[in-house]
Amino acid sequence: MQGKLFIISGCSGVGKGTLLKMFLKNNPDIKLSISATTRQPRAGEVDGINYFFISKDEFKQAVNNNEFLEFAQFSDNFYGTKKNFVEKTLNKGIDLILEIEVQGAKQVKEKMPEAVTVFIMPPSVETLEERLRGRHTEDEETIKKRLNEAKRELKAGSEFDYQVINDNLDDALSTLQQIIDTERNKNVNG
Repeated sequence: MQGKLFIISGCSGVGKGTLLKMFLKNNPDIKLSISATTRQPRAGEVDGINYFFISKDEFKQAVNNNEFLEFAQFSDNFYGTKKNFVEKTLNKGIDLILEIEVQGAKQVKEKMPEAVTVFIMPPSVETLEERLRGRHTEDEETIKKRLNEAKRELKAGSEFDYQVINDNLDDALSTLQQIIDTERNKNVNG
């Protein structure tokens, strides 16, 4: 049986990573895809686990070779999902989650309309700003860019199959679990 593809997206700082870490701990049979990026690793991030950290030249070469299912530029860096990795995982019958930006989610949905899209939303733009500032990982200019991008991305949330508001982490986790269980059961029963 073919695996099911889930796309989890949302604004930077909305808590996608934290939510997915908890979800995957409870669902070890679902695999998280690893994206390639040209950005520098943050403290504690490991190449090949959190991302594949590559140079802009390497990324451009992969784009030219049509190796990405999706790719996007975000905050002066590039992000992409290797097509081969996704196809091999799904063909093994393993369900796969892509944690990607809104632009990339739209690209994948166009190429793979059977993918289930979930948009993680902040309770408010003000809460999102507090979360971004609380990370202490970016300068003021980068935070402002991310907030402006977030306002655009929030408008795209309605285009996703599901929306989950990450106000309370346990509630958001429960909602995400219900969505994925429902969609996985469709795969089994359909």
